[in-house]
Amino acid sequence: MLVGALLAGHALLPAGIGRLGSLVQTFLPWLGLAVPVLLVLAVLRRSGTALVALALPGAAWLGLFGPALLPGGDDRAGDLTVVQHNVSDTNADPTGTARALARVRPDLIGVQELTAPALPAYSAVLAGEYPYRSVHGTVGLWSRYPLVDDRLLDIRPAGLDPDWNRGLRATVRMPGGDIAVYVAHLPSIRLGLPDGFGSARRDESARLLARALAAERLETVILLGDLNSTVHDRGLAPVGDLLPSTGPAFPFSWPTALPVARIDQVMARSASVTDLWALPPTGSDHLPIAARLRL
Repeated sequence: MLVGALLAGHALLPAGIGRLGSLVQTFLPWLGLAVPVLLVLAVLRRSGTALVALALPGAAWLGLFGPALLPGGDDRAGDLTVVQHNVSDTNADPTGTARALARVRPDLIGVQELTAPALPAYSAVLAGEYPYRSVHGTVGLWSRYPLVDDRLLDIRPAGLDPDWNRGLRATVRMPGGDIAVYVAHLPSIRLGLPDGFGSARRDESARLLARALAAERLETVILLGDLNSTVHDRGLAPVGDLLPSTGPAFPFSWPTALPVARIDQVMARSASVTDLWALPPTGSDHLPIAARLRL
């Protein structure tokens, strides 16, 4: 009953006590692992009551995540393919990473943790097929289509150095009309005492990003970002309320060795994320995420 209540009522968990609500929501899919464990215990105890009670967490989990497990059909076709990847500022193979991102032949590639020494390697690989590029701070966007009105996006929380630049905004001149594309990297989470789930700076940055999105004049908006948040995390709610199409909660993207959460997001307004999948590992501690969108 407790597992079912957590799944069904995760939005009611308190936010102020160590940001417990955000912590549970970040790893919400993993609560489903309790169901088979409790099922085994119920069988061993020969408890019919326990077996019946398991319907609650089972139904709650399927209601949240079951649709993502269904096979896709023609509805997963799209007008635009994008790739989102935190390439890691310690990536020893930027050339190989760039080739891996281009292998699925996306229309747009958004990256975070792009360093100045690694930039020439990415440009050398991507320039031929992606002649349009925008780089601001440590985020970058490569495009098949012309980019105009590209600029730095200020999502810096209070107290951080002025050279902390992790956002950009650009207009992409698509054949069917202009769309706004944002690339963002929200601050990392710190888990420990006394703050618990230390998401204060990330949440502040998410609110700044949401303010920019709310002011966006173009109807169609796509966000490519390492948001250090899952789509269920209330810390991302200001952004999620404005960009309702996020694709399924699966697959996970971080960490590469044993992915436990998808903190790399493709989100959209006036467009639908019809398919989303993880690409093979690169030299980063994140997996790349590819998505198809219907405009």
